[in-house]
Amino acid sequence: MSVRTRDALGGRAAVVGIGATEFSKDSGRSELRLAVEAVRAALDDAGLRPSDVDGMVTFTMDTNPEITVAQAAGIGELSFFSRIHYGGGAACATVQQAALAVATGVAEVVVCYRAFNERSGRRFGSGVQHREPSAEGTALGWSLPFGLLTPASWVAMAAQRYLHTYGLTPEAFGHVAVVDRAYAATNPAAYFHGRPITLADHAASRWIVEPLRLLDCCQETDGGQALVVTSVERARDLPHPPAVITAAAQGAGRAQEQMTSFYRDDLTGLPEMGVVARQLWRTSGLRPGDIDVGILYDHFTPFVLMQLEEFGFCEPGAAADFVAAGALPLNTHGGQLGEAYLHGMNGIAEAVRQLRGTAVNQIPGAARTLVTAGTGVPTSGLVLTADG
Repeated sequence: MSVRTRDALGGRAAVVGIGATEFSKDSGRSELRLAVEAVRAALDDAGLRPSDVDGMVTFTMDTNPEITVAQAAGIGELSFFSRIHYGGGAACATVQQAALAVATGVAEVVVCYRAFNERSGRRFGSGVQHREPSAEGTALGWSLPFGLLTPASWVAMAAQRYLHTYGLTPEAFGHVAVVDRAYAATNPAAYFHGRPITLADHAASRWIVEPLRLLDCCQETDGGQALVVTSVERARDLPHPPAVITAAAQGAGRAQEQMTSFYRDDLTGLPEMGVVARQLWRTSGLRPGDIDVGILYDHFTPFVLMQLEEFGFCEPGAAADFVAAGALPLNTHGGQLGEAYLHGMNGIAEAVRQLRGTAVNQIPGAARTLVTAGTGVPTSGLVLTADG
């Protein structure tokens, strides 16, 4: 997909299988085993065998190489394998890469996966502990010496500016947390199942980095999630209704850095997500009012508000009221704040369930879903729709 023209990928591939491990704080097994369990579960869900798979996509950040997962899962020869950079920004791009491979005949069945022990092992929320010298790391050199060491501290800079610009208080962010936790409370797979919160709970939670409180920050999770992508034609012969990849996009903005893009003209938006939004709307032919369910990346609540504004669901500064009014079913699995933090891959699975009509918090008649990947970094997004 070009940033200037409509592409020809839409409608040529579909997500046909989803599979996950349980979501926990201590999995008690290796990240490789988590990946394999998720892959096998996704293939079972798709009604396919490991021998059907000829492509695999994951994150550069994943510790499980494609060939190792393939070997452990009983998958044979591969004609396509790929990795996407920029952490959570890779989530929807894994599906885009799989769709590109399928649409061009490079592969027939592609598995996308992500697995980690993010709570019991490496904890991303602990921030930068050590970095090898790199050109990419140079940007962090302007922030780390001044105490901006963690993702929360990087997001807090933009969040504070957002509140100042629009005359809001931190309660604005609480609306996202309350909605996510309400859906998580009725989702048995969610870590916070049975534990909704109120705005008062949000306001009472401890500060992490002002203006972000504990309940503005996503979880740390052990687990794995996998997705299976194949052609729409083949999908129609498989057990579940296909989730058609109607549009898929990646985006990086001008003056883009990883989480520290503080030298742009404006800190109140997410230009990289604006790039994704324009491409998705152009290629899908849809508009915000056409979307039945939004699955928006929610590692931190302020960036959910900014995403809604970048996609045109509401005017700048109005997203908190938009969320509070329930104008769009949002993160119906509970999101990364309520269900699990799997770098957004579990959100794609939820979009598929909504289109199948099998979600725990099913939205009646859901036929068009928007899914986004990590914010504050080069990112990606999907429009998934029901077939026909």
